[in-house]
Amino acid sequence: MDFGVVFPTTQIGTDPAVIRDFAQTAEGLGYRRLQVYDHVLGAVHTDRDPPLPGPYTEHDPFHEPLTLLAFLAACTTTIELGVAVLVLPQRQTALAAKQAAEVDLLSRGRLVLAVGTGWNYVEYQSLGASFGDRGGLAPRPARGDIPLYFGGGAEASLRRAARTGDGFVFGSASPHTHQRAARLRELLAAHGRDPDAFPMETMIDYSLGPQAWAGQVPVWQASGGSILSIRTMSTGAGYHGVPHARLPDPAAHIAALSEFRRVVRG
Repeated sequence: MDFGVVFPTTQIGTDPAVIRDFAQTAEGLGYRRLQVYDHVLGAVHTDRDPPLPGPYTEHDPFHEPLTLLAFLAACTTTIELGVAVLVLPQRQTALAAKQAAEVDLLSRGRLVLAVGTGWNYVEYQSLGASFGDRGGLAPRPARGDIPLYFGGGAEASLRRAARTGDGFVFGSASPHTHQRAARLRELLAAHGRDPDAFPMETMIDYSLGPQAWAGQVPVWQASGGSILSIRTMSTGAGYHGVPHARLPDPAAHIAALSEFRRVVRG
């Protein structure tokens, strides 16, 4: 099994040198993949009708993922660059495909694109996209050799992945994730696809500590998982039901990459 890292987009800041150092540290430590989250806009949660349940608000900064990965393509040479997940229905299909192809070109074929439908209906409204129709769009990128992963919490996302996807990204390492991984493997088999050849990635929070990190490696591997990624940022910790990592600055996020690799290497 390989290991990945989640880019701490809400806590890394805006210094290009720091962003470069984070990615180069991950690459130097042998991480296979760097995943970036996607939100175009933040939204006020207070007094929303219907309620807005997600973990991010108008105060959480998000780097634009494909622009960021184009920058990181020039800063790195081997690490895979991923988006988990790109909220595809908010974007013009042809434009998103062209942008993805460009990142793949500039990175010399290192882009892994995971797509989903998102949860933030306010973001959809602000971008002039239909939230109700978001489940009907799942195009492949313009370049056929860009791996297209899926992500999401609904059964429909698992079905789409089993039918047409190249892999799946889960949002956390939990018993529910392992159940959904088993369900995905059932769906793959029903489509005549080999579940053991289908990559699955999940994420574990830095705040859970070394014992949990080490313990999750054999469990995720037994579930058929191929990549376990470390998430150092605490934004959304309450939503996911995990402690806050409380890393004080970007340097601490970078140092955490070495600590995680040391533990999981055994």
